[in-house]
Amino acid sequence: MARSLQSRKRVRQNAKSKTINRARKSQVKTQIKRFQEALESGDVQAASEKYRLVVKKLDKTAAKSTMHKKTAARKKSRLAKQLNNLKAKEG
Repeated sequence: MARSLQSRKRVRQNAKSKTINRARKSQVKTQIKRFQEALESGDVQAASEKYRLVVKKLDKTAAKSTMHKKTAARKKSRLAKQLNNLKAKEG
């Protein structure tokens, strides 16, 4: 158990940031699932809109240091690749 005031405060801060970070990561995962559903339906317009929302959420999450910037970039790249494959099949 934390004894000093500093360490007690740090425990409180860690608990608070953990809940915030988990919520942000959960929101990102939800956005990605919605994008995947739009891909599976084959609707390019809907998938493009969902991709835009995913990118926005990933950028915000990375900006707050919940997720590393390169991790967010990698996820965006992989999702863009999937979207481009759908567009290629469509067109």
